[in-house]
Amino acid sequence: MSTFGAVVGERSPSGRDEFLRYYKAAIDMPSPALSRIEEISKETGVFLVVGIIERDGGTLYCTAIFVDPEQGYVAKHRKLQPTAVERIIWGQGNGTTLPVFEREFKAKSDDIRGVKAKMSATICWENYMPLLRTFYYSQGTQIYCAPTVDSRPNWQHSMVHIALEGRCFVLSACQFAQEKDFPADHAVADGNNRNPDNVMIAGGSVIVSPLGTVLAGPLLDGEGVLTAELDLDDCIRGKFDLDVVGHYARPDVFEFNVNQS
Repeated sequence: MSTFGAVVGERSPSGRDEFLRYYKAAIDMPSPALSRIEEISKETGVFLVVGIIERDGGTLYCTAIFVDPEQGYVAKHRKLQPTAVERIIWGQGNGTTLPVFEREFKAKSDDIRGVKAKMSATICWENYMPLLRTFYYSQGTQIYCAPTVDSRPNWQHSMVHIALEGRCFVLSACQFAQEKDFPADHAVADGNNRNPDNVMIAGGSVIVSPLGTVLAGPLLDGEGVLTAELDLDDCIRGKFDLDVVGHYARPDVFEFNVNQS
């Protein structure tokens, strides 16, 4: 939580210093920080979709990176539209970073076939951009990742809606953090009520099925790991009666175009 000392027509010296600290903590690509994330993916055998603050020249981006345990970094999505005051510190992504990444996950046993899955990432309030969601649905996303910092109850309703609308699995990760997890001078909502145990963000990570069933979570008021078994055939079962980019669309009435350049 910060204003970076900015108001219409003025930016304070202290705000510039705060931006400098924020800038120095961001991640270049490539960088040792990215290499460490790749190592974690390789060591654990886990495909990662991770939110970072990406540094590119003098501009910062809110970015989700895709990291494969075998190939390392494979793709990224830059948030298209920063929300509210975020626009003073993050640049806008564009159509060149809208990946839907397909990966084959091997079975634990040689007697069982592996499965291919298409994955996408939509960051925080980008999830309220209907045309962005439509683009990912049109590309066949099956595992729709939605990293966020919105721990409010309405976010849970949104995740269920998106899962139902797109007939996809929605995986939303939201951190749990207290004041003690931040520097002592970090801005808080009530400066007269500082307490290391005050909750800054309550979490709310959740996994939802293509028919809107909550499979795990929401995980609130503490750190933890959510797991669920995903039957990707459920995406097709759901499209039996609702395919918003297929038989439930009306291309004769509505036209949808995407600029990916």
